[in-house]
Amino acid sequence: MRRSEVHAAESVACLNRALHQLKDIWEEIGIPEDQRLQRTDVVKKHIKEDEGRTMLQLEKDIRSRLEVMMKQKSQRVKDLKTLYKQDRELCDIMCSVPFCIDMDSVPSLEQLDSYHSYLNDLTKEKDRRHGEFVGIKRQIIVCMEELDQLPDTSFERDVVCEDEEAFCLSSDNITALQLLLGQLEDRKTENELVCSSYRAKIQELWERLQVPQEERDGMSEHMVQSRTKNMDALQAECRRLEQLKVKNMSNVVEAIRAEVALLWERCFYSLEQRQAFTPYYGDDYTEEMLNLHQEELLSLKKHYEDHRELFEGVARWQDSWTLFLQLEKKATDPSRFNNRGGNLLKEEKQRAELQKSLPKLEKSLKTQIDLWEEEQYREFLVNGQRFLQYVQEQWELLRLEKEREKNERQLKKNQQIEQDMLYGTAQRTPSKRRLAETPTPGKARKVN
Repeated sequence: MRRSEVHAAESVACLNRALHQLKDIWEEIGIPEDQRLQRTDVVKKHIKEDEGRTMLQLEKDIRSRLEVMMKQKSQRVKDLKTLYKQDRELCDIMCSVPFCIDMDSVPSLEQLDSYHSYLNDLTKEKDRRHGEFVGIKRQIIVCMEELDQLPDTSFERDVVCEDEEAFCLSSDNITALQLLLGQLEDRKTENELVCSSYRAKIQELWERLQVPQEERDGMSEHMVQSRTKNMDALQAECRRLEQLKVKNMSNVVEAIRAEVALLWERCFYSLEQRQAFTPYYGDDYTEEMLNLHQEELLSLKKHYEDHRELFEGVARWQDSWTLFLQLEKKATDPSRFNNRGGNLLKEEKQRAELQKSLPKLEKSLKTQIDLWEEEQYREFLVNGQRFLQYVQEQWELLRLEKEREKNERQLKKNQQIEQDMLYGTAQRTPSKRRLAETPTPGKARKVN
């Protein structure tokens, strides 16, 4: 065989090896089958186009292309390792599962893009969780300070004491953080409710026992804050006042009776309703009597608050009615005409307005009471009577009083007429004072 033929055979073999290497690289970097066939056709086309070129030149071109492909492979592998490193760091921080990709093969551009997008989203989620963690951590610290509580569990110590960057931002840990904060806030709310209850009791006992202001000032800090030490101080003050209350039982009972009597008035209790609470009239100041009075007071307070709108409406009617009666009385007083300050006109105007507004108020209250009685299945009583019955009685009493006054005036007038007819009417005409005559100057007659 000639040397030229040998050289040609070697070139063809080298060309085939290079082509096989190209195919392997295409396969490794994930180029699909149809694209690999297209690229092979392109190479063959170049070979045909370059038939006039030497085999050495063709081998050189193929090697150049092979070198470019090797660089692409190397860069993709390098990018993959970089992304994988970022992935591992994020996985350590967030306790998540790594991205699913084969590290032993050359990734395609689409795989690298997908990996990169995944890591971008994961980084955003990490930042969001870190911000949430920092915010919740601050709230937890504040709650623990207000509760005078130190971190007990290892998780609480990790949250409060450790470096923020070292905390694992897993979804489970974020959920546990939210749960811990919720528990602390619940305890804080519970403490505030307990302290509020203590404060209300203390205020009530201070008033009933007439505790000096100086003693009250000593509790000023505990009357506004609700930390554990404040709750302990409030509890101790309650115990002290309860003991003092037992020593001053009679004064406390009388103080409660004053509140009960005031609520009786506000709730328009009748005499029978008031007398039904027999302990009010006893003088045996025992703990049992005190408890009965406290129960009655609580019941009255609830009764008043439940029907405050109605009671206030009735009170408005009562006040308006009282004023109306006063103005009615003044309207029949003869001395009212001696008024020179303009009050007569004002009173008449006010009386006319009340005469119009009272029926409107009664109608409004009737609507409210009817609705209330439908809901409560019982009558709404004012001074032991149904409201409208009570109102009608008041109007009837006013009418009867006017009728009585009218009859009295008529009777007096008739009696005066009879007296005048029997004895005559003495005329009382004013006498005029007669003035002494004074001479008028005239002309003097001349005497010769």
